Amino acid sequence: MKIERIQTIVTCPGRNFVTVKVMTDQGVYGLGDATLNGRELAVSAYLDAHVIPCLIGRDPRCIEDIWQYLYRGAYWRRGPVTMTAIAAIDMALWDILGKLANMPVYQLLGGKSRQRLLVYGHANGRDHEEAVDAVHRHIAEGFKAIRVQSGVPGLSKVYGVGKQPGHYEPAEKGLPPEEPWDTALYLRHTPELFRKVRDAIGFEPHLLHDAHHRLTPIEAARLGKALEPFSLFWLEDATPAEDQDAFRLIRQHTTTPLAVGEVFNSIWDCKDLIGNQLIDFIRTTIVHAGGITHVRRIADFAAMHQVRTGFHGATDLSPVCMAAAVNFGLWAPNFGIQELMPHNALTDEVFPHNYRFEDGYLVMDEVPGLGVEIDEALAARYPYERAYLPVARLRDGSMWNW
Repeated sequence: MKIERIQTIVTCPGRNFVTVKVMTDQGVYGLGDATLNGRELAVSAYLDAHVIPCLIGRDPRCIEDIWQYLYRGAYWRRGPVTMTAIAAIDMALWDILGKLANMPVYQLLGGKSRQRLLVYGHANGRDHEEAVDAVHRHIAEGFKAIRVQSGVPGLSKVYGVGKQPGHYEPAEKGLPPEEPWDTALYLRHTPELFRKVRDAIGFEPHLLHDAHHRLTPIEAARLGKALEPFSLFWLEDATPAEDQDAFRLIRQHTTTPLAVGEVFNSIWDCKDLIGNQLIDFIRTTIVHAGGITHVRRIADFAAMHQVRTGFHGATDLSPVCMAAAVNFGLWAPNFGIQELMPHNALTDEVFPHNYRFEDGYLVMDEVPGLGVEIDEALAARYPYERAYLPVARLRDGSMWNW
């Protein structure tokens, strides 16, 4: 069996996605997600010009060798563009192998460790009242775990909060919007938000919160300590993690569980965080960290240090990656939780998939491969549209962490 052709498909059914389709000389094909939010065309160009020509004629069943060839065989390693491209090929090869074996990918990984995946949804509001209402709606929908975000009085816009009640799309069409930020206002506001939520719903549902890398280590420590009475499942992205040792300071001051890693590209980005038990959940995504082959190594390393997975699952992951994440989570012995931001109906039409939400969990049937397809004719009707995540500036106009 040989790889005969590889195609990159760029589509925008409400937001941009890049999909890789690897086709073999025996008619079996596999799909992989190559979406990098705000840099989609960089990945598609990298694939078309530098990766795909090197893979034609290779045996698609040699997944490990192809991964090593693309990573170790290249002078320039790592980085989000390279690792997203590798991830897309890797996912597609696992999809092919599952179809050849007539098994779901989770069976190829070693079989199920659980029957369903606990997920968390996003409850957000422009103020406390709207946020509490959104939490109630999520509970009514069956969610057992809920991320809570709220607007901050004094700030005209806060990332993670939609302009209207309900689901929101993180990326906006056109050039990057600029939003104000004030840490002092945020730190005064957030503990009160969670007090009101706990007063409204009690302590049974899991609650999560995302600080979006906006805090210094000591500010993150203050927030984690202030949130301890409200028993958070985790505090996410408390501070930028390029300085992995920064989490040591946070750890010294709070017992609130810490989660980080959705922007990580490899095991090296989280080696010290995991090895020194400075975090409780690793958020690395299959699409941005080299695919199933590499993320499996991250999960195994994390398991050695009692760190669980908590994969990113916003709408910048296509249903192809979500299908891979569900397969991976069903296998991973140290699975913790999976983020779930629902895609719009049009995206679900372009990418029909088997995984589905049931009473607070994601489940899937015993289907070969990843359990996802792409309607290429429908995808072609929605061309790429430039879109970006926002930029944060302090009140004095200076740039701040995303």
